[in-house]
Amino acid sequence: MVFMIAIAFLGNAIVCLIVYQKPAMRSAINLLLATLAFSDIMLSLFCMPFTAVTIITGSWHFGSQFCQISAMLYWFFVLEGVAILLIISVDRFLIIVQRQDKLNPHRAKIMIATSWIFSFCISFPSVVGWTLVEVPTRAPQCVLGYTEFSADRAYAVMLVVAVFFIPFSVMLYSYLCILNTVRRNAVRIHNHAESLCLSQVSKLGLMGLQRPHQLNVDMSFKTRAFTTILILFIGFSLCWLPHSVFSLLSVFSRTFYYSSSFYVISTCILWLSYLKSVFNPVIYCWRIKKFREACMEFMPKTFKILPKLPGRTRRRIRPSTIYVCNEHQSAV
Repeated sequence: MVFMIAIAFLGNAIVCLIVYQKPAMRSAINLLLATLAFSDIMLSLFCMPFTAVTIITGSWHFGSQFCQISAMLYWFFVLEGVAILLIISVDRFLIIVQRQDKLNPHRAKIMIATSWIFSFCISFPSVVGWTLVEVPTRAPQCVLGYTEFSADRAYAVMLVVAVFFIPFSVMLYSYLCILNTVRRNAVRIHNHAESLCLSQVSKLGLMGLQRPHQLNVDMSFKTRAFTTILILFIGFSLCWLPHSVFSLLSVFSRTFYYSSSFYVISTCILWLSYLKSVFNPVIYCWRIKKFREACMEFMPKTFKILPKLPGRTRRRIRPSTIYVCNEHQSAV
């Protein structure tokens, strides 16, 4: 648990520091990722330590009022992280499927501010008694408790739907459309390359002309960026689907809520939801080269054990225009 808290705090703090100190990194997508990292930092500071203390000591020592506050903060920071993932997925959908790149840093800041306000409005009613939040005598953290009141159940359902089911549905639809578009574009590029080769052979009489590799448009950057966001979505789904089902069962099932295995199940599921905060910065450093290089710059020299090996120099811009030349004429 201490290891998870340390990684969640330090890893996400480095991500925020990189975006803050390097103006070149302040693109719209990086501002969104930094906001996601900041929400995970707040989660690691205001929720995870109290959960760890409760698991170690076996009881809640922070009072019933702070129990409600901690539950509100938990849902508040989780909602903010989910909202950022939702904005990113819609942005990727507009860029790749609709071919509309509308998100700039100014609009990203407006959407970030709006998401914070929305997350606060959804989570705040839990601290003023809109639903039953109990001191965790059978759980490591204040959780949604079993209730038979319709209003409490309605708010609990709204909270779970807003945190998981609506974002999951929108993100799943966006990524399926993106995957379908990428597949169709790959087939179209391949067919166009074949037809262009044949037309040039017949026109220029170059029987030995080989297939032009340059026509395969260099989509490696966009594909890799999309793959990174897709991995974040998969991590979000695996970490939060069990927690969403657990929360609904706690509110609606008296047998489950008062069962002897509730404490063990709630502990495992709760820390699985916290695992997302640890998961994100690791993915950034693994998948995003600029973040990885910036992390190496922030790392003290004493920890840099392996020497930096010279790598191959690659052209950042690969022209997609094909030049076919012979002695008498040239064609583009």
